[in-house]
Amino acid sequence: MIRKQFVDILSNTGLVTLKEIRRLMMNKDRTEVTELELLDLVHFDQNKLAKILAEKFSMTYVDLEKARVAKSTVKLLPKKNIIKYRAIPIQATGEKVVLATFDPSTKNSIAQLGQDLRKPVDLILTNLSSWKKIFELAEDSVEDLIGTIVEVKAKSDQDEEIKAEDIGNDVVTYVNKILSEAFIKKVSDIHIEPYEKIFRVRFRIDGSLVEVDRPPRSLMLPMISRLKIMAELDISEKRKPQDGRIKLQIGGKPIDYRVSSLPTLFGEKVVLRLLDQSSLELDMTKLGFEKKQLEVFKEGIHQPYGMVLVTGPTGSGKTTTLYSALSELNTIDTNISTAEDPCEFNLEGINQVNVRKEVGLTFASCLKSFLRQDPDIIMVGEIRDLEVGEIAVEASLTGHMVLSTLHTNDAPSAITRLLNMGIEGFLVVASLRVVVAQRLLRRICTNCRVEDQVDKAQLIACGFAPSSADRIKIYRGKGCENCNGTGYKGRVAIYEVLELNSRIRELVLENASVDDIKRRAIKSGMKTLRMCALTKVAQGITTLDEAIANSASDNL
Repeated sequence: MIRKQFVDILSNTGLVTLKEIRRLMMNKDRTEVTELELLDLVHFDQNKLAKILAEKFSMTYVDLEKARVAKSTVKLLPKKNIIKYRAIPIQATGEKVVLATFDPSTKNSIAQLGQDLRKPVDLILTNLSSWKKIFELAEDSVEDLIGTIVEVKAKSDQDEEIKAEDIGNDVVTYVNKILSEAFIKKVSDIHIEPYEKIFRVRFRIDGSLVEVDRPPRSLMLPMISRLKIMAELDISEKRKPQDGRIKLQIGGKPIDYRVSSLPTLFGEKVVLRLLDQSSLELDMTKLGFEKKQLEVFKEGIHQPYGMVLVTGPTGSGKTTTLYSALSELNTIDTNISTAEDPCEFNLEGINQVNVRKEVGLTFASCLKSFLRQDPDIIMVGEIRDLEVGEIAVEASLTGHMVLSTLHTNDAPSAITRLLNMGIEGFLVVASLRVVVAQRLLRRICTNCRVEDQVDKAQLIACGFAPSSADRIKIYRGKGCENCNGTGYKGRVAIYEVLELNSRIRELVLENASVDDIKRRAIKSGMKTLRMCALTKVAQGITTLDEAIANSASDNL
């Protein structure tokens, strides 16, 4: 939400039109720094504004674009206070704390921050982009977010009585704490697991499970009941698995938790998958594709008809890659329909259908219905059997672009998988345009990255050329507070992009083996998963151990 005092100051400078200011004022979200949207205006001169304000309010102006500010310094203030006062700590000594702002209208209220910090404060002025860069280091705290959790779906009066009577405030607070902490740490899954003597909670962070808490067993039944109520599951049914969904707003952001309960020997295990719409990356240039790979993939999905497959194990980012492709193709003159199990994110302008086997709404039935809906592009969550495969191939040959996924280890294996399902080879080569295989590698934490010493012979054995092994530098993370001591923070995708050229098609029709197809593809310029993983190592993005563990050797 934009501050009225800043609006008055901004309007007097003449750097922004009244129409643009009114548009900014329409944002009422108190958790957003709306002024940062000024950076999107092509004609806006942020440095000129900063200099005008510095002179008017007699403040020191400093361009902090290249300044290095420690995350621990930024954390001296809770994020909610940084947003409220538009002031962020950039330097702290034993005597004082230096705060940076872009909005001098907060100058008179900064004294309150001095009381919070228990030190005198100095306030300097900086430009918007510098402030934004430092603001990105700020993090919500669990305590800040617990009170912001709002259930989107209104429950019935009966449910409210159950929560108050059977659950208790302490359990509600604890569940909110777990959900908030998972959101802050960018967790993909929460595991709540009962055993004979313990009851534990684990988070999956960057692909690895980490134990975060062991609540007392007395909390087990109330906690599971609380989660089942939130997901609108039957709390009296403990003998069979159930699936549901929790929709929340945390810190003003919409978050979905896909909930699965499973009866185990000592109680129900509950797993929640976090689906954060704001973290969905739809820009294909930022996913991890190399330049040539991205060109081939884009050319494939922009064909008027045909089939493009994305393959890889569960949790390898296939859905994100497909959603980024759909976002690229989503134009006003295109009709796009998807069949998913389930729909993970809502994409405006795309007709998304949730598969429901219990009522006969399967991938096959969805595809048949799509063909009567005048589609241009069809996305089916997964080709699991011959029936779905045949309909997908038929659709791709009758003027539609079909996107889908398969579970195979590499791109060439997807071709033989289709053949083994029973789809004729001539149909496969006629319909298939591009196959993409992918994996996710953990990124080295940039806060604690250090050079690693690796023997040249080991580098060559892993796949580096002898000439490259002499000059490349290998890095690792030594572990810090920013990465919870793991040395890794975030993930990046690696890809293997197979384009079906004339020679590959000939090999398919000749019933060639997967290895023969792979050799031919490499000769045609395809980079394998191992090659791409080693490229990420040479670029200092991931470690050698991570690359080797997540990509098979190319020895053919």
